[in-house]
Amino acid sequence: MPMTGTAVQVTGRKMKIESMNETSLPDEAALDIDILIEDERWNAISDLEDLTTNAVAMAVEVAEADLGNAEICVLFTDNDEIRRLNAEFRGKDKPTNVLSFPSGDGPQPDGAPVMLGDIVLAVGIVLDEAEEQGKPLANHVLHLIVHGTLHLLGFDHEQDDEAEIMEALEIEALARLGLPNPYAEGNASVMVNN
Repeated sequence: MPMTGTAVQVTGRKMKIESMNETSLPDEAALDIDILIEDERWNAISDLEDLTTNAVAMAVEVAEADLGNAEICVLFTDNDEIRRLNAEFRGKDKPTNVLSFPSGDGPQPDGAPVMLGDIVLAVGIVLDEAEEQGKPLANHVLHLIVHGTLHLLGFDHEQDDEAEIMEALEIEALARLGLPNPYAEGNASVMVNN
């Protein structure tokens, strides 16, 4: 999915994958996270870049994904843009909280990082959900990024057995980040990609 629009802020983050887990990855393995912020309301989260990096890294870790060199893009946008993307790529003309666009298994040039895909979050929907659920905005955003990253890694929740696996990974990732189970009573979380 091509990224469109004018970003308020563009940041590229690189991290060594081997520092996240105990898997045997090449020393040069890295995960490059491009963070694009199109709506200034996202700046309400003062550490959004670190939060994003930590959420992606933890999802990769709990999924035990062997990525080598990989790239991911996270776009923080508004309801109008996510509605446009949802209509164009999913045939659903309404906004949603998060969309994931896996890049697929196309050919990669030798030595080029694997492009995992894009995650897109809509500020209006996410703000409303956090308020309705009575949880800090940063916690909800962490959950949505973990959720989106797991989709890029091939996990889904269309079938009950798939949903159980994905939810367990989300719960584990968030616990390792010091957050409560978002699916526990009193922590209701909206994870429906409308």
